[in-house]
Amino acid sequence: MNIAGGVALLLWGIRMVRTGVTRAFGAALRRTLATSTRSRLRAFGLGLGVTVILQSSTATALIISSFAGRGLILASAALAVMLGADLGTTLVAQVLSFNLSLLSPILILIGVAAFMSTDSGRPRHLGRVAIGLGLMLLALKLVVASSAPLRESDLLGALVAPLASEPILAVAIAALLTWLAHSSLAVVLLIMSLATGGLIPVPLALALVVGANMGGALPAMFMTMAGGPLARRVPLGNLIMRVAGGIAVLPFLGLIAPLLAELDGGAARQVVNFHTGLNLALAVVFLPLVSFVDALCLKLLPAKVDKEDPAMPRYLDQGALDTPTVALAGAARETLRMGDLVERMLADTIEVFRHNDEKLAHEIEDKDDEVDRLHESIKLYLTKVSNEGLDDKESRQYVEVLTFTTNLEHIGDIIDKNLMELATKKIRRQLSFSAAGWKEIVSIHEKVVQNMQLAFNVFLTRDVKLARQLLRGKVTLRDAEWSAAESHFDRLRARRPETVETSGLHLDLIRDLKRINSHLTSVAYPILEEVGELRTSRLRQVTTEIPEGPAALNDLPEG
Repeated sequence: MNIAGGVALLLWGIRMVRTGVTRAFGAALRRTLATSTRSRLRAFGLGLGVTVILQSSTATALIISSFAGRGLILASAALAVMLGADLGTTLVAQVLSFNLSLLSPILILIGVAAFMSTDSGRPRHLGRVAIGLGLMLLALKLVVASSAPLRESDLLGALVAPLASEPILAVAIAALLTWLAHSSLAVVLLIMSLATGGLIPVPLALALVVGANMGGALPAMFMTMAGGPLARRVPLGNLIMRVAGGIAVLPFLGLIAPLLAELDGGAARQVVNFHTGLNLALAVVFLPLVSFVDALCLKLLPAKVDKEDPAMPRYLDQGALDTPTVALAGAARETLRMGDLVERMLADTIEVFRHNDEKLAHEIEDKDDEVDRLHESIKLYLTKVSNEGLDDKESRQYVEVLTFTTNLEHIGDIIDKNLMELATKKIRRQLSFSAAGWKEIVSIHEKVVQNMQLAFNVFLTRDVKLARQLLRGKVTLRDAEWSAAESHFDRLRARRPETVETSGLHLDLIRDLKRINSHLTSVAYPILEEVGELRTSRLRQVTTEIPEGPAALNDLPEG
């Protein structure tokens, strides 16, 4: 039980370090991973550095897999990052293999002081890191101390003997344990502690390290199972490289153990040196072969385009990127298809309020996820188009497409996070609008739907006449909103029960519909500005001259 408690404390310490680093530097680490992977060596070094900081190759794998799944990084570069991450884990184990137990209370004391000195901010997160490091050192000391009585145990000898003669079984057990613990670092440190305490011989410890190294790739594999093929290829490639390395080295463990003993006689140092050497060899062998591993993963996990999935882009042709005009036309078509999804959400919204349809509300929320995914695909595609060098006309079209698709995504968010929240409140409280209030809501909703359809036509044709009509529609909607508000306040003064109960709901609903309309009408501004039909300001210019001198105050116009 003491050993189990020590292992649990070790896992908790690693988690605290990872959480503290992620909260303190997470955004910077993600930006660095996304933008600094142009060469394999640089990607390798980046993976090594980030994993040393995070103390978790699994965390690095999940971050880099999400980037690969969204097309932000090439799969071959992501695999190079993972080779660096695997080596980074071993360097952390190297540091912790030294007897640093005296630092444990110091780190915990400093960490608690920093954590409690502030309610938020980077010092609090760094305090969490210090506490985690202190707990890890304390846990290793507990494991070694608790294992001392087991050295004389006949039962332990009976359990270890079969593993020593069956290295494949030892590898499988260590891999399973690593998958359960979700941390190869924790398992390697446990193996090191058991070897230091004399509970297991060094050759068996090396076989267990091979298993832990293989098992370290499993958590990311299982945690990305729900993702697309692009995101799953990186963990799969990492697993292939680790398994290949483990299979290659396993027959030679009997020869490697004496060499490690000559290098350093301590059991702990032999274990961590083997762990580092194994992953360094994997990096040397596979870094030039990451493209081959990527091709193998592509065969094992081919891209599957589900044409029935609305979130999958249909018009973003990667082959058209070198022809910006064609690529921008495809992006515009995809944006209109995204607009169809948003229009369906808006049309269904009024039905949710009309029939208190909670199931339809959930469907609208799911559809917003599709809109978000499609928006991200269009945005990333446009980013690639902008790298091709655009002329003035193409640059203007690029900005218009990007702006409109962003506005559509905002509209989807308003429907999902605002209107559906209002609908849920109405359903759960069993509220009903007054007949007059509901008529006003339906009227404004119809105007917004009509303006949405008009906005699509303006975006597609860039017709100046339609753009003017769209802006006039904005004024019409504003007048309708004012009229509805005045009528609503009249009903409030009359103390009508339905109006009093739903007042906040009524006003918020109309306000959100107006916000949606504002996003739609923005598509008309660049078109009208281009032909000189927009004023620089809505303020009326003051033409009255103010007379000079103190006596001239009497000459000012009234009002």
